[in-house]
Amino acid sequence: MSLVHWYLLIAAALWGIGCYGLILGPELIRRVIALNLMGAAVFLVMVTLAARTEPADGVLHALVLTGLVVAVSATAFALALVARTLSESA
Repeated sequence: MSLVHWYLLIAAALWGIGCYGLILGPELIRRVIALNLMGAAVFLVMVTLAARTEPADGVLHALVLTGLVVAVSATAFALALVARTLSESA
């Protein structure tokens, strides 16, 4: 098995663990972490696919960087919503 296949296998495992945590996570914070794990798996797939060609595809790298910025801001928004939900329920 080549290194690309290992990376794709690891990405699939990460996505599966994140999906499991999202569906069965009892707490909101664990669901946010599970979504972040699934996003990291998607980014790993994109970087792996970009590295297949020589030179590496710059468009996929740019999409991953943009996705990281969006993921960080979405995580901050989700954590703010979780904090507000928990403070209102207490």
